[in-house]
Parts: sequence; structure tokens; C-alpha cells
Amino acid sequence: MANALYLSEHFSELWQGKNVFEEVEKITGDVYRELDGRTTLRFELDGKGYFLKIHRGVGWKEIFKNLVQLRLPVLGAENEWKAIDKLKSLNVDTMTYVAYGKRGINPAKQLSFIITEDLAGCISLEDYFLAMPVEDRAGAKAEELISKLAESVKIMHQHGVNHRDLYICHFLFDPKKVESEQTLHVIDLHRAQIRKKVPYRWLVKDVASVVYSMKEVCASKDQISRFTRLYDVVGDNQFWTAVMKKSDALLAKVI
Repeated sequence: MANALYLSEHFSELWQGKNVFEEVEKITGDVYRELDGRTTLRFELDGKGYFLKIHRGVGWKEIFKNLVQLRLPVLGAENEWKAIDKLKSLNVDTMTYVAYGKRGINPAKQLSFIITEDLAGCISLEDYFLAMPVEDRAGAKAEELISKLAESVKIMHQHGVNHRDLYICHFLFDPKKVESEQTLHVIDLHRAQIRKKVPYRWLVKDVASVVYSMKEVCASKDQISRFTRLYDVVGDNQFWTAVMKKSDALLAKVI
């Protein structure tokens, strides 16, 4: 599919009769990330917040580099669009997109974008743990969040989805909600992969990333054990040895 376009009713009315890609390029806001070929920014429209990711093509050099390293290159916003749909079909809380578009046949120069609703009032699990005194981290709310974290990762992996950047900073929740109403939203899905079955090495990478990021915010051994016990997609000791080895290696790089 060379070209694609989806607009929610609001954006369809807003851009009716206009060149959508030109309108997207006009959007301004607070830039969160600026990389070669990709810009992420937050903007407001009619009093509501949104995030825009626009991909302007990674170039053949980047594509070949990824292929040589046996990695699938991220060519544009389509990856995230499909991943959001997949997670919603699994009842895993994530972002809600309101606009998506892709234009061009040449993968190195393809222009694409995705606009998602801002998860207003939400904070990341990482920020939550860092802001909390160590002595308060073993409460019911922290346990519930870790349970939801394990459940989300488990469902993703059981249904062929791996994230590739599965750190706890990519899980957002509303701290004002009580435990019984709490939801945990998975974000930053532009590198996610969808298959019938997640390969073993990608299971290790994803789970090790979670464990590493929990260790980095000084989560307790009991909390890490809670996550590993509830995840339970791969139960053999060899898997957990590989996970812990990789998570320790990631932590050593930071230290």
C-alpha cells in the first residue's frame, strides 16, 4: 500500500478540501524529539492536546545499515499505526490515533505521520518511582501497577507483539485514579514488531529492558520478582538467566 490516509471526524472536517500532508507540515508546537528523518512534537487544537510524529524518510544508507545488522528498519508511521490497532484488539491500553497518513512508493523518501491524543494528566512509571520515597514504594498502588505492567507485557508477547524499547518510561498512567480504576498505557510503538510468534531473543530483550529499567529506579527485589512471576510467558531457568544477564549488562553501561 503506497499511499494511505485516515482522519477522525474532527480532522476530516478541519482539513476538508486541503492537502493533508501540507497541513501536517504546518503544525507547530513543543518539539519533544528531533532525529534524522523524524520529528515528535506536542500541539494543541481547540483546547485539546495531541502528539504528532512525522517521518520524512530515513534514506537508503540507514535502510541498508539496518539490513546488514539483520534489523528491520523503521520506515515511517505505519508501524505505530498498526501496533496501536493490534494492542487495542488485545485490550491492552495504549494511545488513540486521530490521524494517520503515508505518501510515496520509495521507502527511503516516504513521507508519513501519525497524530495521537495526549494522555493528559498521565505520568510514566519511571517518573512515579523516582518521585516516591523508597520507603513508600511497597504500597498497594505500586503493586497494582507492577501487576498491570506484567499483564500488558504478557499479553503483547503471547500475541506476537514485541516493543523493542520496553522500558518503564514507556508505560503511562493517571496517578489520580484509584487502584481499581487504574489503566497503564503503552506508548512509543514506532519500533514494535508484529508476528504470529515473538522470537526468543526478542522476548529476552523486551523483558530484560523492563527489569533493567525497574532496577534503575531502585525497585525492590520483591517488586521485580512480582513482575517476573506474573509475566510467566517463558518459564525455563535458561530464559530468566539470559534476562538477568542482559538487564545487568544494560545497568552496567549506565553506571
